[in-house]
Amino acid sequence: MSTIKNIAVFTSGGDAPGMNAAIRAVVRTGLYYNLNVFGIGRGYDGLVHDDLFAMDAKSVANIIQRGGTILKTARSEEFRTVEGRRRAFENLQKRGIDGLVAIGGDGTFTGASKFIEEYNIPIIGLPGTIDNDLAGTDFTIGYDTAINTVIEAVDKIRDTAESHDRVFVVEVMGRDSGLIALRSGISVGAECVLIPEIKVDYQAMMDRLDRTRKNKASRVIIVAEGDDAGGAFVVAERIKERFPHYDLRVSILGHIQRGGSPTCMDRVLASRLGVAAVEALMEGRKGEMAGLIHGQVAFTPFEKAIKHIGAVNDNLLRIVDILSS
Repeated sequence: MSTIKNIAVFTSGGDAPGMNAAIRAVVRTGLYYNLNVFGIGRGYDGLVHDDLFAMDAKSVANIIQRGGTILKTARSEEFRTVEGRRRAFENLQKRGIDGLVAIGGDGTFTGASKFIEEYNIPIIGLPGTIDNDLAGTDFTIGYDTAINTVIEAVDKIRDTAESHDRVFVVEVMGRDSGLIALRSGISVGAECVLIPEIKVDYQAMMDRLDRTRKNKASRVIIVAEGDDAGGAFVVAERIKERFPHYDLRVSILGHIQRGGSPTCMDRVLASRLGVAAVEALMEGRKGEMAGLIHGQVAFTPFEKAIKHIGAVNDNLLRIVDILSS
């Protein structure tokens, strides 16, 4: 029989579409099992400063379709300190909270691991990040929405590119991971996709642009913001040096990729994992991230989950090369 009676949920790190769906699932699952459920405002910062409040079914009504996070998120330098974590634990003790659900990415799970090490508080993580760079899940909450946002934006950019015979260099998010760039690049028919995992071959890129100039009215190059090429403006400068006659434009998509109503995939993923997280706490699990692998819920220890996926799918890279020729 589970000893868990009171749980709390929080979001941390960068916001991601689908976080609200995950919050909703955690709260409603907790209530289903007759648990007391608390929300924590502003992530670890709210935990340190006692920003905790009871949640009920009404608290999560009509939020599944909303982007962002109703619990808000913030960085917390204080939680990085021994004193800050002590205060956080005392705030949990005051309410008898005996389990946490942490929704976020690698920084969130790193903090959770330290908290477990010091106070043995059961914590289950949910992968809430648009970058899809956590091990232990095929997709993270927010990733599908982010790439669909990129696709919608680039499709519109392509319209104006074709009208003016322009080359567009489009920068997408992904400082440490090129998965947004790679999958969206295939989806929009990009001529080149530059990602941080692969060293840029400028000669090959220039040859491809030159080869396709007579066959295409527009060309789009997708660049991940962390790409070793230096970002979209640097890439554009290199292209302009080689092809000064090109009508070249740069578009930085920026934070629109974090916003918007989550897709069906993200809503269902967040809902499944939210239910799994609460049930995992009740089963006595801790220090693990709930993810989805080949369609099935799986649990991965935090220390393994936060090791970013270093290798990209070679087949996706091959597809980009074939379809852009």
